[in-house]
Amino acid sequence: MPHFAKPPAGSWTEQYPDLGTAPVDYTDSIDPGFYEDERNAIFRRTWLNVGRVERIPRTGNYFTKELAAAGTSLIIVRGADKKVRAFHNVCRHRGNKLVWNDYPNEEVSGTCRQFTCKYHAWRYSLEGELTFVQQEGEFFDLDKKDFGLKEVACDVWEGFIFVNLDPQETLTEYLGDMAKGLEGYPFHEMTEVYTYKAEIGSNWKLFIDAFAEFYHAPVLHQKQATKDEADKLLGYGFEALHYQLFSPHSMISSWGGMAPPKDPSMVKPIERVLRSGLFGPWDRPDVDGLEPAQLPVGINPAKHRAWGTDSFEFFPNFTLLFWAPGWYLTYHYWPTAVDRHIFEANLYFVPPKNARERLAQELAAVTFKEYALQDANTLEATQTMIATRTVTEFPLCDQELLLRHLHKVVADKVEEYRDAAAR
Repeated sequence: MPHFAKPPAGSWTEQYPDLGTAPVDYTDSIDPGFYEDERNAIFRRTWLNVGRVERIPRTGNYFTKELAAAGTSLIIVRGADKKVRAFHNVCRHRGNKLVWNDYPNEEVSGTCRQFTCKYHAWRYSLEGELTFVQQEGEFFDLDKKDFGLKEVACDVWEGFIFVNLDPQETLTEYLGDMAKGLEGYPFHEMTEVYTYKAEIGSNWKLFIDAFAEFYHAPVLHQKQATKDEADKLLGYGFEALHYQLFSPHSMISSWGGMAPPKDPSMVKPIERVLRSGLFGPWDRPDVDGLEPAQLPVGINPAKHRAWGTDSFEFFPNFTLLFWAPGWYLTYHYWPTAVDRHIFEANLYFVPPKNARERLAQELAAVTFKEYALQDANTLEATQTMIATRTVTEFPLCDQELLLRHLHKVVADKVEEYRDAAAR
């Protein structure tokens, strides 16, 4: 018997009949040719989140973003008019990378009045206009108005900055109803940020797979709880409270994350002392919008009293995860090869008011790191074995609905691209 009610169709998966229930082919995670088509079909024409506005709060603040999957580097900057813009990170003179420090492939950030090329000192305004050419008289009929930086479509939703190299629709249209259901959450109040970044030896979709289901959690993450609690969870298994597809996006809503836990002996001594752990600080910040009754309608859609966390998967590679105690996480998965990607995680909290609150946040951050490392190790082991092609199709259970959906959406996008290219 299920622990929580399932849809009338009998399962979460079967309420979306187009997905089917057959085993899923994972060749899409090992085939170099498929990866190249993914880059063109998805990463070069989809809205991609590159960060939050708090990274560039003032005029002249900027950061660069390396997009290996899209084959470019971008500058994200706040102009004198306060508008956030994105430009290809390339000088119009001879194509040198415009903004970098010691190592050309490393991302950088800073503040400036204008951008100056290291090679020949051409200068550009914060709005991308070419303002100065070294020895301009040596050029032939050069009109500076024709050689500004190449701008990239850029828009902001709830403080999240998105870019698109070849937009087919507006950001609002692309994010759709799933994003509308999250509007009003106090993102702007959570400016205490802990960041992790690592290169993972797996296909980008495999890490999304890992964080889009909690079926593995009682098994893989047993050591995150005391032994008695881990044994109890293993016997209980996992079922979500709610799943919903907003194709190409999707979400999962889950129980857990009670703050504080009903039985303090369930958790480790340091968690009891600091009133924090994997699910974040136990004490909800005193900020408008975080009480259960104040949350946006899209959060905890089942309105279940045992709700603990929601994970929203914005296609293709951005995860936004809310915790009941009043904080949130973001994940990004940036492909660099068919079997490698850069994983980024950011934990956002309301700034602490004292040392105890600071330590509670730090405990949550380091506990998360251990949790993520367990997943990353497993994914690298997965990649090495699916690459043998010994087995190419794998059965997915009802709790792996979002995985099934992700691989289908990717396959459909690639097929559509291939069909258009063949015409």
